[in-house]
Amino acid sequence: MSVPVSPGSPLVNPGFRLLWGGQALSQVGFQFQTLAMPVIAVTLLHATEADMGFLNAANTAAFLLVGLLAGGWVDRMRKRQVMIVADAVRAVAICAIPVLWSMGILAVWHLYVIAGLIGVATVFFDVGYQSYLPILVPSEQVGRANGVLEGTAQIARLGGPSVAGALLTIVAAPWLMLINAVGFACSAVLLGGIRDDERPRPVGERQRLLVEIREGIAFVVGQPLLRVLVTSTMLSNLGSTVIFMLLTLVVLRDLGLAPELLGVVFSAGAVGGIAGALFASRISERLGEGPSLRASTLLGTVGVAGFAVAAYLPSAGVLPTLMAAECTTSLAVVVFNMVQVTARQRLCPPPLLGRMNASIRFVVWGVMPIAALLAGWCGGLLGAPVTSSSGR
Repeated sequence: MSVPVSPGSPLVNPGFRLLWGGQALSQVGFQFQTLAMPVIAVTLLHATEADMGFLNAANTAAFLLVGLLAGGWVDRMRKRQVMIVADAVRAVAICAIPVLWSMGILAVWHLYVIAGLIGVATVFFDVGYQSYLPILVPSEQVGRANGVLEGTAQIARLGGPSVAGALLTIVAAPWLMLINAVGFACSAVLLGGIRDDERPRPVGERQRLLVEIREGIAFVVGQPLLRVLVTSTMLSNLGSTVIFMLLTLVVLRDLGLAPELLGVVFSAGAVGGIAGALFASRISERLGEGPSLRASTLLGTVGVAGFAVAAYLPSAGVLPTLMAAECTTSLAVVVFNMVQVTARQRLCPPPLLGRMNASIRFVVWGVMPIAALLAGWCGGLLGAPVTSSSGR
């Protein structure tokens, strides 16, 4: 039975439905990775604060190292093909974890390398993904399309971590990573079925790569709204990376919660995320983009403070406080991200989309590996609970 959709919905677009289906499957798989990767590091490989810092830095270092170059390259290529290759690379890289584990040789440094490879592929996928959506659907549907995709991601978060936590009681964490690999592989297949009229920019119209990269940076710097968004998001990511990098250590090691309860915490965050995805467009239309962004930032600060409070509560209050903090933070983050991403896509000319997205992510994601290394160092020096309390 087909799902009824309104004429103005992006779901009437067959290509968008394929993109949506692929993202739904990969997001479900990603929830297993989100829980399984830190569990592997902490409980199986006995990672220290410094180890977790290096692992999280490896996850995001690619945005700092190749982010700007990726933007320039993606604007020269067919974005859908870039996304397909990136999905395939991530699927293969993830499969290495259970293989190495079954051979009895998995070590923390293997996770660094695999996380780095996944990070590079993710840079190209994300730059292509945010740049491809305005090409795939009409401009008036971009906001709704973002809402559908973000809402689907949050629904995956609702059940995925809890299911992953339950499976951890009967299946070793490395094998759960295969579910993520399957999700990426399915996404690649569905993307391959999309038919679009995108054409790479003719070679004769291209300039030198560095010149084109500078065009993307200049566009971001020249837009007052984008300058504010970049600064706000960079500062937010700096603090939140410190907190969330050490959260697994604090919850599993210092507070003594079981891995399946960590999955419950992540699922609680999805409740707030779904609410954010459902109401972000309405909030933006009612309040305006600027007030919506300010309100969501303040709400996110309140939510993040709850993680620090939970570390010092009696045991009975820890889990409810963590769940409330995760729910509030996710609500704020989803509203902020949906409003600002739609604003970026609306402001930017299509030929500059890849370079614009890459320039912004170079800053707002590039700060994350630096924050992760700082958190690992401070966590080893001061202890994870103290460091996470001062992260924002």
